[in-house]
Amino acid sequence: MSFPTSTKAALLQEPFAKHTISHRSLSALKPGEIGIKITATAVNPVDWKIRDHNTFLPSYPAVLGSDAAGTITAVGPNVSGFKEGDRVFFQGIIGTYDSSTFQQYCKMPAELVSKTPDNITDQQAAGIGLATMAVVTAFYHSTGHGLIPPWEREGEKAGQGKAIVILGGASSVGQYAIQLARLSGFQRIITNASLTNHEFLHSLGAHVVLDRSQSDAASFTSALGGVPLMFVFDAISAKSTQVLGVQIIQESKSEGSELVTVYVVRPEAIDADAIALGQSKEPKVDIKQILGIGSAPDLRYLSEPMAKALTEWTASGLFVPNRPLVVPGGLGAVEEALALNKQGVSGQKVVFCPWE
Repeated sequence: MSFPTSTKAALLQEPFAKHTISHRSLSALKPGEIGIKITATAVNPVDWKIRDHNTFLPSYPAVLGSDAAGTITAVGPNVSGFKEGDRVFFQGIIGTYDSSTFQQYCKMPAELVSKTPDNITDQQAAGIGLATMAVVTAFYHSTGHGLIPPWEREGEKAGQGKAIVILGGASSVGQYAIQLARLSGFQRIITNASLTNHEFLHSLGAHVVLDRSQSDAASFTSALGGVPLMFVFDAISAKSTQVLGVQIIQESKSEGSELVTVYVVRPEAIDADAIALGQSKEPKVDIKQILGIGSAPDLRYLSEPMAKALTEWTASGLFVPNRPLVVPGGLGAVEEALALNKQGVSGQKVVFCPWE
């Protein structure tokens, strides 16, 4: 096995265009890199938002996709712990087309790659990297809440005696947030979702799951059960969820709490009404927005140990991947997969397999 000099890929030939299937060249492996045959790639909202807003793409033709699983076909110099034939999963690198995932081959820094255990499929593994890194940034980085991560000493006690509210528990990000909150030792994990997803979210570690259609600030406050609220994590980052997050903190009178939300690609990423509401009365609520790109230099101290931890957690069953919704058709399914994700799916991760 070796790393090819070109690969079949789904390409954006120009801004806002539909994908076309063609070949593109690949550069040789550098020290510390591995070559990967991509067997499954997940679709995330960031993919269609990047195209809709023409951002994060330095040149055209462009390759989208930053969430995948596959098999190592080549190992570059100065790489240890990996060999040809290993199954792996990873968060790709937005804007670095040789490390993007809507194609049949890519290359990645080995330190950002997790090994896929035998107890999960590549379709399951493909949806772990990006969404988990978003939560890791929100929970453990200084731009988020800055907790000690659970792979470090005392990290499993970071949430001891405290509650966390996770808005959008059935989303991909929400599911991983529930599990990382459990691994961080939170006494009370409260989320909301449609009724069909309640049992599943309880199995991931949520203590209270409210009906999404009926959950208001008062309902969340009641669900705290007297346990102090540390912070609210908004896995959706819509106007309505940002406002609700602020309302929950103010309704529960949680001094020192804050709303942490994921970055969304749109002109007004943090809603102006949510900001104004947060400063309108006591307790004042700060809104922090995070961008979880694991390859960023200031996040490598989290993303590298996270990659190792995910290998162990998924193998032991401590960390459960999203349930995949596989769209057939190989690279030709990319537009259908993007449309399905944009339309919205409940409790599942849209995935397609580039080699079909």
